[in-house]
Amino acid sequence: MSLTTTFLNHSFENPLMNASGVHCMTTAELDELAHSNAGAFITKSCTINERAGNPEPRYYDVPLGSINSMGLPNLGFSYYLDYALAYEKEHGQEQPLFFSIAGMSAEENLEMLKLIEESDYQGITELNLSCPNVPGKPQLAYDFEATAALLKEVFQVFSKPLGIKLPPYFDFAHFDQMAEILNQYPIAYVNSINSVGNGLYIDTESETVVIKPKDGFGGLGGEYIKPTALANVRAFYTRLKPEIKIIGTGGIRNGQDAFEHLLCGASMLQIGTELHKEGVAIFDRISKELETIMAEKGYHSIDEFRGKLRSMS
Repeated sequence: MSLTTTFLNHSFENPLMNASGVHCMTTAELDELAHSNAGAFITKSCTINERAGNPEPRYYDVPLGSINSMGLPNLGFSYYLDYALAYEKEHGQEQPLFFSIAGMSAEENLEMLKLIEESDYQGITELNLSCPNVPGKPQLAYDFEATAALLKEVFQVFSKPLGIKLPPYFDFAHFDQMAEILNQYPIAYVNSINSVGNGLYIDTESETVVIKPKDGFGGLGGEYIKPTALANVRAFYTRLKPEIKIIGTGGIRNGQDAFEHLLCGASMLQIGTELHKEGVAIFDRISKELETIMAEKGYHSIDEFRGKLRSMS
């Protein structure tokens, strides 16, 4: 029985990671991830300069998941790049760190990518095109023309491994359009999905919303979004060229959820809401639960079932 996962020519003990934005703001939190049973981990999506983010309260746990409108709080690009370089110096390239960026404009994204390209960082970069919680800023990945234009510029200046974080899509035509764009470029992977944007949760006792920014509108995570996440993982797994791998994110609370994401075609898995609720011990729990499911089904490795979801004839 093995959960070992090969991803971008690296071998990971298991496919589990944190979702960017959860338990990865500070070096202390990143170190906790590094010493946990996660197979890999990723930094907080950063902007070139430090951001305080949206006013509190901006995150709220709800019975079926969470709602948040964080607004990209982070300690700035240099803070995370310094950590990444120090991590690589200590650990080498055997267990690469994932480094997430989310500029407030195309120009800012290109600036950060150029700085990564010129640096000694050799890990895996994730370009987040799907932050739904910055007031006045639309999600770039819902603008197909703008996404195509940005990616054309990106690959003129960036040659290191690059993944793209995507929002959820809800229409087959949109799956087709985005896949057609992504298949034109040497993208390493797609991370699907970010939170489902602009949900609303109400406290009926006080008759108010539960988060302050954007009049209570925020991104949904957790159990609410698993069916949408699975649909997006499957849709892109069946549309993208084989070289583009999938990281499945959304609604992973237990081993069964992890199994379903893998069955849909994900190679790595990211956990957000449940990591926030439970802490880093979740990686050990879900690994054991996934192993139990695999043993019951007679699977010895993830590759025996990954991507092999069956349709009804």
